[in-house]
Amino acid sequence: MIELYINGISGRMGTTLINLIQDKKELEIIDDLSSADVVIDFSHPSSTEEILKNCLKHNVPLVIGTTGIEKEMLDEINKASKILPIVLAANMSIGIHQLKDSLKKFIKGNKKKLSCLIEETHHLNKLDEPSGTAIEIENLIKDEDKNNYINLAKTVSYRKDDVSGIHKITFREDDAFYIFKHNAISRDIFGNGAIYCAKRIIKLQPDLYSFEKIIN
Repeated sequence: MIELYINGISGRMGTTLINLIQDKKELEIIDDLSSADVVIDFSHPSSTEEILKNCLKHNVPLVIGTTGIEKEMLDEINKASKILPIVLAANMSIGIHQLKDSLKKFIKGNKKKLSCLIEETHHLNKLDEPSGTAIEIENLIKDEDKNNYINLAKTVSYRKDDVSGIHKITFREDDAFYIFKHNAISRDIFGNGAIYCAKRIIKLQPDLYSFEKIIN
């Protein structure tokens, strides 16, 4: 039995995790971090800072899905990963991982001048703009476009209703569009990804792991 502490349990992703874990006999949610096997954090950056300190104090591996984390906090997470295994991922969806792979292949094979627009849509209560995933996609395009064929326009953010997450990347040339899109229909896709990371991270050595490292 894996004993799991959820930071941000009353939030949207916390509720999602509760519902998913109810059907998993190998997992149990507990309310005492000091006796947990692993912590999953879907909260606010200020709360992530506090939970990181507590995980270090009690030597508990940590899965962080909170977005909008600033550089100073990222530095603290990096330092902590020398002591604890930590997963840091803006998006824990297998589909987003596959989307990134498709983008890499497209950019690698591209020999034309293109303009690129990144659009992301999330629920009204999401605070960070653009999303962490959109920032990762923008950085991926910059890194993979070795020949500077792609002119990146600014990333556009939309906040609408209760949307779980839509990411759309459009490449345009004079006579054609190339569109890549991922639409998360429910938060279960992120919850299941976080649970998978939690199961894996308790078996790993201290380091900072991306979602891609965990699933590969």
